[in-house]
Order: sequence, then C-alpha cells, then structure tokens
Amino acid sequence: MSKIRILIVDDAVVFRRVLADALSDDPALEVVGTAANGRIALTRMSQVSPDIVILDVEMPEMDGIATLTELRKLYPRLPVIMFSALTERGAQATLDALSLGATDYFTKPNSAGGLDASLAVIREQLIPEIKAICAAKVRPPQVEKRVDPAVRPLSPVRPTPLAPRPSSGPIQVLAIGSSAGGPNALADVFRRLPADFPVPIVLVQHMPPMFTRLLAERLSAQSALRVQEGSSGTLLQPGQAWIAPGDYHISLARDGRQVRLQLHQEPPENSCRPAVDVLLRSVASTFGANSLTVILTGMGQDGLRGCEAIREAGGQIVVQDEATSVVWGMPGHVARAGLADRVLPLSLIGDEIVRRISTSVAPSTQGEKGRG
Repeated sequence: MSKIRILIVDDAVVFRRVLADALSDDPALEVVGTAANGRIALTRMSQVSPDIVILDVEMPEMDGIATLTELRKLYPRLPVIMFSALTERGAQATLDALSLGATDYFTKPNSAGGLDASLAVIREQLIPEIKAICAAKVRPPQVEKRVDPAVRPLSPVRPTPLAPRPSSGPIQVLAIGSSAGGPNALADVFRRLPADFPVPIVLVQHMPPMFTRLLAERLSAQSALRVQEGSSGTLLQPGQAWIAPGDYHISLARDGRQVRLQLHQEPPENSCRPAVDVLLRSVASTFGANSLTVILTGMGQDGLRGCEAIREAGGQIVVQDEATSVVWGMPGHVARAGLADRVLPLSLIGDEIVRRISTSVAPSTQGEKGRG
C-alpha cells in the first residue's frame, strides 16, 4: 500500500510546519513538499508528483485562485483541497475555488484554540477527508484467493430494504443532503430544475456559518429557483428552496395544514450541525410517503438513519453514484443498505427529480400555490 503524497501550499511558515508534522505522523500520508505561494508550488509539481494538493486561498505573489486555475489546466483530475479563513472574504473565495474545480475546502483551525485544538481538527477532520478523497491510494491491494472447485461459492450478499415499502403518494417535498463536493453537485442539480418547480426544497450541506448564506445566494443566482437560508417559522412554499444555516439543525413541523421550518442547536449528530439525519427524520414524520430524498456526494454516513426513516415511511430515495461523487460516503452508505430507489450519476439526478415529481402529480403543500 503506497502512501498518499501531499503538497502543502501556504504562506504562513508556522502553519506549514504544524500541518506538515501532523500529516506526516499518519503512516498512510507523506508530505512530499511545501511552498509559500502558488508560483513556487507550480514549479515543484513535476518534481514531487503529489496525489493531492492542500492550497491556501490568500497568499502573496500568486494566490490560491490563480494557482488553482493553472493547476486545472495542467492537472485537471488532481484533487485539490482549499484552505480558507472563516471570514466572508474567505468564504467567497472558497466558493469561487469550488466553481473553478477545487475538489473540496477546509476552514483553517482557529489559532485562538491553541496548538492542541488545531492538531485535533487536522487529525479528526482533515486527515480522514484526505484519505476519503484518495481512497483508491490507501485501499489495500486485493489478494486473489485460490478456490477449491469442490466448494460451492456463496452467493453475493445483496442489500435488502429494512421494511416493505408502503405505497408512495404524490410528492410534496424534496429533501437533499450533501457534504464534501456538495456545492458543485448542488449547482448541477439546481440548474436542471424548472422555474415552475411544484414543491418546496429543504437541504442540508455541511458548511460553517456564513458559507451557507453565500452558497444559497450563488445557487439562487445560478438557477431558476429562489434559494435562501432557512429561518424558524418560515412557511414552506412550492418552487422555493431553503438551506440549513451553518451550526443550526433544520427540521419541518406541521402548523395546521401548513408546514414550517424550525431551527435549533441541539447537539451535533454524526459530528455535524446541521445534520441530514435531523432533517430527514422530520421529513419522514411530516410528509411520510409524500417525500423525495436525494443524497449527494459527502464523507461519512450522515443521512443513513434519516433515509431509514424515509424508507419506512414510504418515501422515495435517489442517491449519487460512486463514479461522480467526490467522496462516496453518504450516498454509498444509503446505497449499500438497500435504501435507494435509484443510484445515478450526478448529470441525471436533476432530470430524475423532475420526472419523479411530475409523474406523481404532486399537489401544492399549501393547497394553493402562494397561500400563506
């Protein structure tokens, strides 16, 4: 098993050293080079041949955006994780980088927490993400086993649903969950949804505060639908989308014949707040069989338990396939559990959403469009 080769590009010498030391402590990783800016990094690429680049957004001489643009011309498939500050400027630049082809992003650990806190974030969050993105590199090689021809091989295990599916009703809500690679996947899906989309959309993308607001603004500008951060008490309306704000869980609750959003800061689930599971449990209890859930690219298994609830309630589930996912964690867990109705490449998911909703002849969740 070969190590994952990493190039670190950051202008802060102390942070480069801390990051390099923390990554090198993991036996599956090797830091093959560091650079203080993008210009130096580009000259070293052919020398060190990294499997992944960790690239700071703000640097002198040649910043992360300019560097990423050149990297994508020369190495279109090379994974690149952007390191950004937890500021509005950093968030804007991060979303720019993702739209230019960055694989994912990571917010720099807050120095106020001290060295131990920074190391904990690197070990518990960044290193697992690097391994997930470069999964093929760290996967142990398959050893071919000799089979005794007299022994009948076992049939492959096929995942089975947890419970028989009740009859699906007309779809009245679309719920989406995503994480690593999600912003670009969401942009692709939303571009394919029409302006007269007949049901409301509620989504969770694992992102910190401020990033979710800017993502909502970008999705809204790039699609025919209005996308905004959710707020407690908001009435669900057809043809509009709400994203869970960073650091807040989002859920749905009935108010008579209407349905409203609820935000809260109960403990994280799956180390996430917002968590997809929290949203999906409320979707299952509020809409049951009248729901459609889509799980896009993401690390971990957030959404699995929620999809179990959706499945038991009779709702429909579509997940992104492994080939088009940045990380096939969240959708992969749902698919392997036998919960998905379809496993599709990203380019087909938007059209599949439209097809399923149009064929279900879903009435407005409010009885009349725009009623409040």
